[in-house]
Amino acid sequence: MVGITAYGGYVPRRRLPRSVIVEANGWFNSALKGYSKGERSMCNWDEDALTMAVEASRDCLDQSRPDDIKAIYLASTTLPFTDRQNSGILGTALNLGQNMMTMDITSSQRAATSGLINALNVAKGMGGSALFATGEHRRSQTANNNEMMYGDGGAALLLGNDEIVAEYIGAGQIAVDFVDHYRGQNADFDYNWEERWIRDEGFMKIVPDAVQAALDNTGISADEVDHFVMPGTIRNIAAMVGKRCGINTEAARDNLHGVMGEAGTSHSLVMLVDCLQEAKPGQVIMVIGWGQGCDALVFRATDKLPTMANRKGIKGHLAHRKEETNYNKFLAFNGLVQQDGGLRSETDKQTALTTLYRNKEMVIGFVGGKCEQCGTVQFPKSRICVNPNCGAINTQENHKMAETSATIQSWTADNLTYAPDPPHHFGMVNFSEGGRMMADFTDVDEGGVAVGDEFRMVFRIKAADEKRGFNKYFWKAAPKVQAS
Repeated sequence: MVGITAYGGYVPRRRLPRSVIVEANGWFNSALKGYSKGERSMCNWDEDALTMAVEASRDCLDQSRPDDIKAIYLASTTLPFTDRQNSGILGTALNLGQNMMTMDITSSQRAATSGLINALNVAKGMGGSALFATGEHRRSQTANNNEMMYGDGGAALLLGNDEIVAEYIGAGQIAVDFVDHYRGQNADFDYNWEERWIRDEGFMKIVPDAVQAALDNTGISADEVDHFVMPGTIRNIAAMVGKRCGINTEAARDNLHGVMGEAGTSHSLVMLVDCLQEAKPGQVIMVIGWGQGCDALVFRATDKLPTMANRKGIKGHLAHRKEETNYNKFLAFNGLVQQDGGLRSETDKQTALTTLYRNKEMVIGFVGGKCEQCGTVQFPKSRICVNPNCGAINTQENHKMAETSATIQSWTADNLTYAPDPPHHFGMVNFSEGGRMMADFTDVDEGGVAVGDEFRMVFRIKAADEKRGFNKYFWKAAPKVQAS
């Protein structure tokens, strides 16, 4: 038996009401008013598909790092690097070691579900665990319907053969070069076709074939499906497709469009995680992935599912929200306007790749040192212990800092230093297990930081080398998110 042994999710804190977009662009495209209800999630300036996958994976692993993870998969159509393995960065950030297979899966909105089917089959045969993560950060032109429909988010699943919370029963797959939208190699934005044609010729004809294949392959009947997880921005599309397939109408899951929008490749798994957070043992879950065909995966929740209640998941992150009403900030964070950052923003941000490689555990994995002689923790790790009463040489072992809570000792909000979202918050943080460092803060509001506040460390973009197309990643301090 193979299936999901743990799950996690991530949705950025900022939410942009769709009414704000309509107010800014309704004069040009009056049709936007029909989509004005609800809100969409939006990345902070230092977030992307990779950082969201890291956060979803951390939520999934829940401060534990199974020592039998043999593979890492990362699915997205908006990965920051086209020719650098993003899943390798993910593995380094999570400190999962080097003795494993890593793979990026992309080029289709069903990359996550197709990749998940393959990962489950591999996990079944190889033994051990596999981590499957996804994150999506799509951009769109202003005054375009996609600007209203899209949202940012990620999800992660730990796959294995033991302690399963959702058993994988089987799947059906249909491959059809049906182009509802596309994005060319050098294009910045998706190009969409007509909605009614997509609904009638695409969803209503192709998805039922995949569903029927899944039912035939698993021996499950349509009326046994308790949760029908199907993304789609077309109104009521899941209920319409489910009805055609013989699935009970009430089984169609909320697509979360009203509270976050659609997270592209990630959205099937985002909805699956949201579903697992309230599913009951024994219930059957069907997950649909759409894009140049269709995937239909079938899971059955086990009696171990309630043990996952401590995860933040999608519900916890949806509850941790901040309304963002500044449309210009949304444009700036997505690189849709050119801003004059001033002289302080003009420094060359080139990364020395040799230095990054030699310090990858420190920079990407956030690994410090702990003195074996006196127990002092420090960051960065060094040959000599910083404890003035010790000073031992070559006694430091690796100490993982990312999952250690941090308390604010001092802080500054600087309006002189260049920052994409001024003021630039930074300060000294003390770690609960020892050690301290000067850290940048993120996801904080002006006036919302105080000495003694408990923060957590998050993996974010430190700076972007736009000249060479290279994102520099590091760890920042952010307010804690409560579990759902």
